[in-house]
Amino acid sequence: MRVLVSEYMTALGIGRDSASPEHGMYREGRAMRDAVVADFAAIPGVEVLESSEEAGDWSLVIAPESDGILSRAVQRVPDLGNKHLGPSPDAIELTSDKLALSQHWREHKVPTPATTDREPTRCEVFPVVWKPQDGAGSTATFKLNSAFDVASAKARLAAENHTGPMILQEFVPGRAASVAFLCGPRGQVPLLPTFQLLSDDGRFKYLGGELPIPPQFAERAVRLGQRAVDCVPGLLGYVGVDLVLGNVADGSNDYAIEINPRLTTSYVGLRALADFNIAEAMLQAAKGEPLDPLRWKPGRVRFGPDGSVQSILAES
Repeated sequence: MRVLVSEYMTALGIGRDSASPEHGMYREGRAMRDAVVADFAAIPGVEVLESSEEAGDWSLVIAPESDGILSRAVQRVPDLGNKHLGPSPDAIELTSDKLALSQHWREHKVPTPATTDREPTRCEVFPVVWKPQDGAGSTATFKLNSAFDVASAKARLAAENHTGPMILQEFVPGRAASVAFLCGPRGQVPLLPTFQLLSDDGRFKYLGGELPIPPQFAERAVRLGQRAVDCVPGLLGYVGVDLVLGNVADGSNDYAIEINPRLTTSYVGLRALADFNIAEAMLQAAKGEPLDPLRWKPGRVRFGPDGSVQSILAES
């Protein structure tokens, strides 16, 4: 079996320069690519391809959703004669549009913050979050705490040359978390939930994550994440769900934030504790094959967006 791994940022060298504003996304793309390529290469009988011009049996596309980049990259997969190891074009279109996904979730009774496409004014019920409708990597994302932040955020948005559509979203307090699923014809299998580490400067810059998380949080994350993916048709392979877990133990103030219809940086942390090959399980799920029980190693890790993994708690 031949598996093509195509990572957009590294393939084109976008953000390679450490001074580039896209350097953070470049590092994340490189970390995901290196990790999943190593895992596919460890599967007996699998040959890994990294040239987008080579034909394989499956193609795994890693690209930001913004500006339709992921959608366009996936549309090229059938031209190579490959099967896409990821969501359908319709699922990518829905999940890449944060406004459309919010409306879809509300129709299916999935708790998610109130979201609109209007610009913020000085009369909001603060705090609110203002971010791109199709963004990735927390680009052009702002937490507005008061009326004084509105003008400054608009000025910074202009300075960063972001011209795409934006959404305004209710800010919900709590712990940022994520849970990844391996999706296929037999359903969605959750992996270990993680806590997300985000900057506290109001820009929500992604700094990595920690896992595993305490059982009471993990159960809530899986329960809400399952609801979030169950109502979205066409999900396949590895997808990630971003959540906010509130301070109520029964999960009544937990919220689904977005779905990443692709590999996420959490992969590098998950594989450090996985006592199985996640890439192999991803393939099995996509092909509709039954999965063996997913076994995890003891311990606790913190991972960075550059692919670094550090043990932060040893367990016997």
